[in-house]
Amino acid sequence: MAAARRFAWLAILVVGVTLFLLVRSALIVTQNPNFVPSLILIGAAVIPAALVAFVWGRRLSFGVPGTLLAITALVGGVVGVVAAGLLEYNALNDLGTLPTLVVGFSEETAKLIFPALLLLLPARLYGGQWRIPSHGLVVGVASGAGFAVLETMGYAFVFLIATRGSIDATTDVLLLRGLMSPAAHMAWTGLTTAALWWAASRRWQPKAVLAFLGAFVVSILLHTAWDSLGSSIAYLILSVISLGLLLVAARKLGHEEPEPSSQGGTLRTSAV
Repeated sequence: MAAARRFAWLAILVVGVTLFLLVRSALIVTQNPNFVPSLILIGAAVIPAALVAFVWGRRLSFGVPGTLLAITALVGGVVGVVAAGLLEYNALNDLGTLPTLVVGFSEETAKLIFPALLLLLPARLYGGQWRIPSHGLVVGVASGAGFAVLETMGYAFVFLIATRGSIDATTDVLLLRGLMSPAAHMAWTGLTTAALWWAASRRWQPKAVLAFLGAFVVSILLHTAWDSLGSSIAYLILSVISLGLLLVAARKLGHEEPEPSSQGGTLRTSAV
Protein backbone atom coordinates (compact mmCIF):
# COMPACT_ATOMS: atom_id res chain seq x y z
CA MET A 1 0.00 0.00 0.00
CA ALA A 2 2.81 2.39 0.93
CA ALA A 3 4.69 1.58 -2.29
CA ALA A 4 1.54 2.10 -4.37
CA ARG A 5 0.99 5.50 -2.78
CA ARG A 6 4.65 6.43 -3.17
CA PHE A 7 4.69 5.71 -6.91
CA ALA A 8 1.14 6.80 -7.74
CA TRP A 9 2.58 9.94 -9.37
CA LEU A 10 4.36 7.81 -11.98
CA ALA A 11 1.16 5.99 -12.89
CA ILE A 12 -0.68 9.31 -13.20
CA LEU A 13 2.06 10.70 -15.42
CA VAL A 14 2.23 7.67 -17.72
CA VAL A 15 -1.55 7.27 -18.03
CA GLY A 16 -2.06 11.01 -18.46
CA VAL A 17 0.54 11.36 -21.20
CA THR A 18 -0.88 8.29 -22.97
CA LEU A 19 -4.40 9.72 -22.87
CA PHE A 20 -3.15 13.07 -24.12
CA LEU A 21 -1.40 11.47 -27.09
CA LEU A 22 -4.48 9.40 -27.91
CA VAL A 23 -6.75 12.45 -27.86
CA ARG A 24 -4.25 14.49 -29.89
CA SER A 25 -3.99 11.73 -32.51
CA ALA A 26 -7.78 11.46 -32.73
CA LEU A 27 -8.08 15.22 -33.14
CA ILE A 28 -5.48 15.32 -35.92
CA VAL A 29 -6.99 12.37 -37.78
CA THR A 30 -10.64 13.36 -37.52
CA GLN A 31 -10.28 17.18 -37.30
CA ASN A 32 -13.24 16.99 -34.93
CA PRO A 33 -13.26 20.08 -32.67
CA ASN A 34 -15.13 18.11 -29.99
CA PHE A 35 -11.75 16.69 -28.98
CA VAL A 36 -10.29 20.12 -28.24
CA PRO A 37 -11.66 20.52 -24.67
CA SER A 38 -10.36 17.06 -23.75
CA LEU A 39 -6.95 17.86 -25.22
CA ILE A 40 -6.67 21.11 -23.27
CA LEU A 41 -7.95 19.64 -20.01
CA ILE A 42 -5.69 16.58 -20.05
CA GLY A 43 -2.70 18.56 -21.29
CA ALA A 44 -3.09 21.16 -18.55
CA ALA A 45 -3.75 18.69 -15.73
CA VAL A 46 -1.29 15.81 -16.20
CA ILE A 47 1.91 17.31 -14.77
CA PRO A 48 0.26 19.25 -11.89
CA ALA A 49 -1.69 16.13 -10.88
CA ALA A 50 1.48 14.04 -10.98
CA LEU A 51 3.33 16.51 -8.74
CA VAL A 52 0.48 16.61 -6.21
CA ALA A 53 0.57 12.78 -6.10
CA PHE A 54 4.37 12.88 -5.76
CA VAL A 55 4.25 15.21 -2.73
CA TRP A 56 1.31 13.29 -1.25
CA GLY A 57 3.27 10.04 -1.56
CA ARG A 58 6.26 11.28 0.40
CA ARG A 59 6.47 10.81 4.16
CA LEU A 60 5.06 14.29 4.68
CA SER A 61 1.43 13.53 5.25
CA PHE A 62 -0.04 12.12 8.43
CA GLY A 63 -3.49 11.60 7.02
CA VAL A 64 -4.47 14.16 4.39
CA PRO A 65 -7.22 12.38 2.43
CA GLY A 66 -6.83 12.21 -1.33
CA THR A 67 -10.42 13.39 -1.67
CA LEU A 68 -9.58 16.55 0.25
CA LEU A 69 -6.67 17.25 -2.07
CA ALA A 70 -8.94 16.80 -5.09
CA ILE A 71 -11.50 19.19 -3.58
CA THR A 72 -8.75 21.69 -2.78
CA ALA A 73 -7.41 21.56 -6.32
CA LEU A 74 -10.89 22.07 -7.79
CA VAL A 75 -12.43 24.57 -5.39
CA GLY A 76 -9.17 26.28 -4.48
CA GLY A 77 -8.26 26.59 -8.15
CA VAL A 78 -11.60 28.09 -9.14
CA VAL A 79 -11.72 30.45 -6.17
CA GLY A 80 -8.12 31.48 -6.80
CA VAL A 81 -8.58 32.17 -10.50
CA VAL A 82 -11.79 34.14 -9.96
CA ALA A 83 -10.42 36.14 -7.03
CA ALA A 84 -7.16 36.91 -8.83
CA GLY A 85 -9.05 37.95 -11.96
CA LEU A 86 -11.24 40.36 -10.00
CA LEU A 87 -8.29 41.83 -8.08
CA GLU A 88 -6.32 42.34 -11.28
CA TYR A 89 -9.35 43.82 -13.05
CA ASN A 90 -9.89 46.34 -10.25
CA ALA A 91 -6.20 47.21 -10.19
CA LEU A 92 -6.22 47.75 -13.96
CA ASN A 93 -9.21 50.09 -13.68
CA ASP A 94 -7.68 52.02 -10.80
CA LEU A 95 -4.10 52.26 -12.09
CA GLY A 96 -4.65 52.19 -15.82
CA THR A 97 -1.97 49.51 -16.05
CA LEU A 98 -1.21 46.20 -14.36
CA PRO A 99 2.27 46.06 -12.75
CA THR A 100 3.75 42.60 -12.40
CA LEU A 101 4.04 43.16 -8.64
CA VAL A 102 0.27 43.60 -8.46
CA VAL A 103 -0.21 40.40 -10.45
CA GLY A 104 2.10 38.51 -8.10
CA PHE A 105 0.36 39.86 -5.00
CA SER A 106 -3.13 39.20 -6.39
CA GLU A 107 -2.49 35.63 -7.48
CA GLU A 108 -0.48 34.57 -4.42
CA THR A 109 -3.22 36.00 -2.18
CA ALA A 110 -6.02 34.39 -4.18
CA LYS A 111 -4.44 30.94 -4.05
CA LEU A 112 -4.36 31.12 -0.23
CA ILE A 113 -8.09 31.78 0.20
CA PHE A 114 -9.33 28.19 0.22
CA PRO A 115 -6.37 26.75 2.20
CA ALA A 116 -6.92 29.49 4.80
CA LEU A 117 -10.61 28.58 5.03
CA LEU A 118 -9.65 24.97 5.76
CA LEU A 119 -7.96 26.14 8.96
CA LEU A 120 -11.38 27.14 10.26
CA LEU A 121 -12.62 23.54 10.16
CA PRO A 122 -12.72 21.69 13.51
CA ALA A 123 -9.50 19.77 14.14
CA ARG A 124 -11.44 16.70 15.29
CA LEU A 125 -12.49 16.12 11.68
CA TYR A 126 -8.87 15.20 10.98
CA GLY A 127 -8.04 13.18 14.09
CA GLY A 128 -7.00 16.27 16.01
CA GLN A 129 -3.91 16.70 13.84
CA TRP A 130 -5.05 19.00 11.05
CA ARG A 131 -2.77 21.94 11.77
CA ILE A 132 0.45 20.13 10.93
CA PRO A 133 2.70 22.18 8.62
CA SER A 134 3.28 19.18 6.33
CA HIS A 135 -0.48 19.12 5.74
CA GLY A 136 -0.27 22.76 4.74
CA LEU A 137 2.47 22.05 2.22
CA VAL A 138 0.46 19.27 0.55
CA VAL A 139 -2.73 21.34 0.54
CA GLY A 140 -0.87 24.36 -0.82
CA VAL A 141 0.61 22.34 -3.65
CA ALA A 142 -2.90 21.08 -4.48
CA SER A 143 -4.35 24.60 -4.47
CA GLY A 144 -1.51 25.84 -6.64
CA ALA A 145 -2.06 22.90 -9.00
CA GLY A 146 -5.74 23.72 -9.43
CA PHE A 147 -4.90 27.34 -10.16
CA ALA A 148 -2.16 26.36 -12.63
CA VAL A 149 -4.44 23.93 -14.48
CA LEU A 150 -7.22 26.47 -14.97
CA GLU A 151 -4.81 29.24 -15.95
CA THR A 152 -3.06 26.96 -18.45
CA MET A 153 -6.41 25.95 -19.95
CA GLY A 154 -7.25 29.61 -20.43
CA TYR A 155 -3.93 30.37 -22.10
CA ALA A 156 -4.21 27.31 -24.35
CA PHE A 157 -7.74 28.25 -25.42
CA VAL A 158 -6.74 31.83 -26.23
CA PHE A 159 -3.66 30.61 -28.08
CA LEU A 160 -5.77 28.12 -30.07
CA ILE A 161 -8.00 30.97 -31.24
CA ALA A 162 -5.09 33.32 -31.93
CA THR A 163 -3.34 30.71 -34.10
CA ARG A 164 -6.59 29.79 -35.87
CA GLY A 165 -6.72 26.26 -34.56
CA SER A 166 -3.04 25.25 -34.63
CA ILE A 167 -2.81 21.95 -32.74
CA ASP A 168 0.99 21.96 -32.66
CA ALA A 169 1.18 25.50 -31.26
CA THR A 170 -1.45 24.71 -28.61
CA THR A 171 0.41 21.52 -27.67
CA ASP A 172 3.62 23.54 -27.22
CA VAL A 173 1.83 25.95 -24.88
CA LEU A 174 0.39 23.08 -22.82
CA LEU A 175 3.78 21.39 -22.60
CA LEU A 176 5.69 24.54 -21.67
CA ARG A 177 3.24 25.72 -19.02
CA GLY A 178 2.78 22.19 -17.69
CA LEU A 179 6.52 21.77 -17.19
CA MET A 180 6.82 25.17 -15.53
CA SER A 181 3.86 24.80 -13.14
CA PRO A 182 5.70 22.70 -10.48
CA ALA A 183 8.37 25.40 -10.15
CA ALA A 184 5.86 28.23 -10.21
CA HIS A 185 2.34 28.28 -8.75
CA MET A 186 2.59 24.90 -7.02
CA ALA A 187 5.94 25.53 -5.33
CA TRP A 188 5.09 29.07 -4.21
CA THR A 189 1.67 28.18 -2.77
CA GLY A 190 3.03 25.04 -1.13
CA LEU A 191 5.68 27.04 0.70
CA THR A 192 3.31 29.81 1.77
CA THR A 193 0.57 27.45 2.96
CA ALA A 194 3.09 25.38 4.91
CA ALA A 195 4.19 28.59 6.65
CA LEU A 196 0.54 29.45 7.32
CA TRP A 197 -0.05 26.03 8.89
CA TRP A 198 3.14 26.43 10.94
CA ALA A 199 1.91 29.77 12.28
CA ALA A 200 -1.45 28.20 13.16
CA SER A 201 0.24 25.28 14.93
CA ARG A 202 2.18 27.83 17.02
CA ARG A 203 -1.08 29.56 17.95
CA TRP A 204 -0.16 32.65 15.92
CA GLN A 205 2.87 33.59 17.95
CA PRO A 206 4.51 36.79 16.62
CA LYS A 207 7.61 34.95 15.40
CA ALA A 208 5.47 32.39 13.55
CA VAL A 209 3.32 35.09 11.95
CA LEU A 210 6.45 36.94 10.81
CA ALA A 211 7.75 33.69 9.31
CA PHE A 212 4.52 33.30 7.36
CA LEU A 213 4.65 36.90 6.16
CA GLY A 214 8.25 36.36 5.11
CA ALA A 215 7.33 33.27 3.09
CA PHE A 216 4.43 35.18 1.54
CA VAL A 217 6.68 38.07 0.51
CA VAL A 218 9.23 35.65 -0.95
CA SER A 219 6.50 33.97 -3.03
CA ILE A 220 5.31 37.34 -4.34
CA LEU A 221 8.86 38.38 -5.25
CA LEU A 222 9.53 35.08 -7.03
CA HIS A 223 6.23 35.41 -8.89
CA THR A 224 7.00 39.01 -9.87
CA ALA A 225 10.47 38.08 -11.08
CA TRP A 226 9.00 35.18 -13.08
CA ASP A 227 6.54 37.50 -14.83
CA SER A 228 9.08 40.28 -15.34
CA LEU A 229 12.00 38.30 -16.74
CA GLY A 230 11.37 36.64 -20.07
CA SER A 231 14.60 34.72 -20.66
CA SER A 232 15.09 30.97 -20.43
CA ILE A 233 18.08 31.45 -18.13
CA ALA A 234 15.95 33.49 -15.72
CA TYR A 235 13.23 30.83 -15.71
CA LEU A 236 15.84 28.15 -15.03
CA ILE A 237 17.34 30.06 -12.11
CA LEU A 238 13.92 30.84 -10.62
CA SER A 239 12.86 27.22 -11.08
CA VAL A 240 15.92 25.99 -9.21
CA ILE A 241 15.30 28.47 -6.38
CA SER A 242 11.57 27.70 -6.11
CA LEU A 243 11.88 23.91 -6.28
CA GLY A 244 14.92 24.03 -4.03
CA LEU A 245 12.96 25.87 -1.35
CA LEU A 246 10.07 23.41 -1.74
CA LEU A 247 12.37 20.39 -1.40
CA VAL A 248 14.10 21.88 1.65
CA ALA A 249 10.71 22.52 3.26
CA ALA A 250 9.52 19.01 2.36
CA ARG A 251 12.62 17.44 3.87
CA LYS A 252 12.34 19.47 7.05
CA LEU A 253 8.62 18.84 7.47
CA GLY A 254 9.12 15.15 6.72
CA HIS A 255 10.85 14.82 10.09
CA GLU A 256 7.91 16.23 12.05
CA GLU A 257 5.98 13.74 14.10
CA PRO A 258 2.66 14.57 15.76
CA GLU A 259 2.52 14.03 19.48
CA PRO A 260 -0.29 11.64 20.46
CA SER A 261 -2.65 14.23 21.90
CA SER A 262 -6.40 14.57 21.82
CA GLN A 263 -6.00 18.32 21.44
CA GLY A 264 -3.77 18.15 18.39
CA GLY A 265 -1.50 20.81 17.01
CA THR A 266 1.59 19.79 19.04
CA LEU A 267 4.64 18.82 17.03
CA ARG A 268 7.86 17.02 17.78
CA THR A 269 10.64 17.78 15.33
CA SER A 270 13.73 15.62 14.99
CA ALA A 271 17.02 16.79 13.55
CA VAL A 272 17.31 16.89 9.80
